[in-house]
Amino acid sequence: MGKSLLIVESPTKVKTLKKIVGKDFIVKASVGHLKDLPKKKLGVDVENGFAPDYITIRGKGKILAELKAAAKKVDTIYLAPDPDREGEAIAHHINTEVSRFSKTQQIYRVSFNEITKRAVLEALKNPTQLNANKVDAQQARRILDRLVGYKISPILWKKVQRGLSAGRVQSVALRIVCDREQEIKSFKPEEYWTVTIDVEGSQEPVFPAKLFKIDNEKAEIPNQETVDAILKNIKGREFLLNDIVKKERKRNPNAPFITSSLQQDASSKLNFSPKKTMMLAQRLYEGMELGKKGAVGLITYMRTDSTRIAQEALEDVRGLIGSRYGEKYVPKSPNFYKSKKSAQDAHEAIRPTDVAIDPASVKEYLEKDLFMLYELIWVRFVASQMIPSVLDTTQFDIECGNYIFRANGSTLKLDGFIRVYLEASDKRISEGILGADRLLPELKTGEILKLLKIEPEQHFTQPPPRFTEASLVKTLEDKGIGRPSTYASIISVIKDRDYIKSEDRKLFPSELGDLVSELLVENFPDIMNEEFTADLENKLDQIEEGSAQWVNILQDFYGPFEKDLEQAEKKMRDVKGKVEETDEVCEKCAKPMVIKWGRFGKFMACTGYPECKTTKEIDGGDKEKSGINEPVEGTCEKCDSPLVMKIGRFGKFIACSDYPACKFTRPITLGIPCPEKDCKGSVLARKSKKGRAFYGCSEYPNCKYVSWDKPVAEACPTCGSSTLVEKWKKNEGKFIICKSEGCDYKKSDEAA
Repeated sequence: MGKSLLIVESPTKVKTLKKIVGKDFIVKASVGHLKDLPKKKLGVDVENGFAPDYITIRGKGKILAELKAAAKKVDTIYLAPDPDREGEAIAHHINTEVSRFSKTQQIYRVSFNEITKRAVLEALKNPTQLNANKVDAQQARRILDRLVGYKISPILWKKVQRGLSAGRVQSVALRIVCDREQEIKSFKPEEYWTVTIDVEGSQEPVFPAKLFKIDNEKAEIPNQETVDAILKNIKGREFLLNDIVKKERKRNPNAPFITSSLQQDASSKLNFSPKKTMMLAQRLYEGMELGKKGAVGLITYMRTDSTRIAQEALEDVRGLIGSRYGEKYVPKSPNFYKSKKSAQDAHEAIRPTDVAIDPASVKEYLEKDLFMLYELIWVRFVASQMIPSVLDTTQFDIECGNYIFRANGSTLKLDGFIRVYLEASDKRISEGILGADRLLPELKTGEILKLLKIEPEQHFTQPPPRFTEASLVKTLEDKGIGRPSTYASIISVIKDRDYIKSEDRKLFPSELGDLVSELLVENFPDIMNEEFTADLENKLDQIEEGSAQWVNILQDFYGPFEKDLEQAEKKMRDVKGKVEETDEVCEKCAKPMVIKWGRFGKFMACTGYPECKTTKEIDGGDKEKSGINEPVEGTCEKCDSPLVMKIGRFGKFIACSDYPACKFTRPITLGIPCPEKDCKGSVLARKSKKGRAFYGCSEYPNCKYVSWDKPVAEACPTCGSSTLVEKWKKNEGKFIICKSEGCDYKKSDEAA
């Protein structure tokens, strides 16, 4: 029997797969997409059925030649890109290229949800054909995104600022953030009060109770006058324990992770951005070196919206729970969880490929962040197949005249699934798992309680909170905007474009983001409509299911969109040409200064341009000079005092707020691993003696990594190296290039 060729997406999978499939296979990687729409033109023939003009991506010619050469040497070709729409499109493009050069027509599609020997060999035994509907769905999405990005962005360049861009999904996400900010600004707080008492019964402990009812109606205390009346009425009265209600309450475990819930939990518990979570999960999926075991894929495919679990995995985890925690923790039958109606159900939930590989056994082989994410996934999966936890809840109703005060408490009767959370090495994983209920004393109905303290407190209603990256992911998911594979990139793109900012993990729009969102809402109401965007996602699903034709979907979209484009060209406000006069004069030439729009929002410029190129920031100038003292999360490693952000000679840094008594400082990390091989440091933003920004490793002087350009926390899709950097040019805007020798990968900041 001759050799076979197995083609995957990522080069990091190759080593893991070679060990599994053996010497009869040649394993090659496409390194992502090989073909795409051209960058310098629309690449879609809107007059002739939206026919796409696919070309070989720059820098991929060498990879394509290698695949064609390998195809000539084998009898069978297996196309194994990732098991999703994008992977199907990659497999389709590979097929069109290599089929002409292979000596056989035996070309198959194989998909595996996990990179384990069992899953890979099973897939190779049962190969399938390419799914044309999936290919059509991906092609429709790509063309939709290209039409929106390439048609709207030039209008923004003309009306606002060169280098700006719009996107079909990202622009809606931006609007959601902008709308929330507007809600916050327009919110009018209303006063209300609470009255809390501390009382003591015949048994300890002392416990608090809050005013719950007045004259059998829910207590509403709008002002100080009402509080004074309540305090007057209860003064000198007895507090009678009128009613005790005890109940047993079950708490069921959560479903195993899907993409969105993993991103949310990793954000809230580990402080990982969705982008970082997906980058780490990709590495866990593709394979990690585990000593003598070699490369092992530790988790199943991480882009999924299904909670389904394979029968074999259910049997394994139930066996582990019984042997590790005891048979009483194993439910009589497996726990099953409902997926959303829109779930594709093509893949399982995110789980360990082998539940017997517990976090402790791999800790020595994994970087800190990889270990924390693996532990989070392992704990969630094991807990999902354990029995519920049982709590005894107690409610006290305390009567004082026509007032009822209520106290609630609970005790853990049976730990159940909570046990695996409490045993996690990283205690952030178990945070909040027991809730905030307190323990109440053993008292009897009819007891007269002793009043120890009464505490009225004024409050004001609060505006809706700003989004965190985790809550924005949840909102996008709830509204049906985007799909699991896109959440991280959606947020990353609008942050990278400086449309939104992040402060204390809260997202808010920049002035530029607000303006772009406002202009798009005014001129492209459908594109910026949440329901419209969600409906388009449903139509893409229909194409994949075979119940809709991709050309028809594009035709229905493009007619109204084309009319909006024509109107926007004429009616969109021209912000670019508008300037605001000021009372300030240029320090160099004494000419008036005006306010203009630039790439990063408004700035002040001299009217003598181009002879005089003096510019000045608006706001923040005094703040920069003062060195700022903005609070940041965390405490000082030396004295536990709060930390603040400061600005010094070499840029921003973190310092102890108790300076000069404590002189602890540390640089600010970007959350990007050092690109140098085998280095476990992080990239820091620094400034040279001449004030120029550069980036270096936190492990200096042990690691000498340095770059003038900002690194990107992704592997190069062409050569697989960790040398991607971000650049910006006035005539191109922001773009990403690979600095690896011999690689010419370049990606523009196109709205996709």
